[in-house]
Amino acid sequence: MAVSANLDKLLDREYEEYTLDKLVDAPVAALAGVGPAAAEALTRALGIVTIGDLGRSQLFRYAAAIVALVESEK
Repeated sequence: MAVSANLDKLLDREYEEYTLDKLVDAPVAALAGVGPAAAEALTRALGIVTIGDLGRSQLFRYAAAIVALVESEK
């Protein structure tokens, strides 16, 4: 099944035309709001270099799960 989504607001302009499979390998700085300093801090502290690394990070998955559970109770 093909999936399409408009991710323009989530990405820096130069990455807007990337396919999803290419975005996984794009640097985390490709995400809107993640500047060079934040990207470097993620790399230094957690070894996160790509969007895929960020999405697969157990710490971020745990945090997202906790937030989702809290919000589902509202």
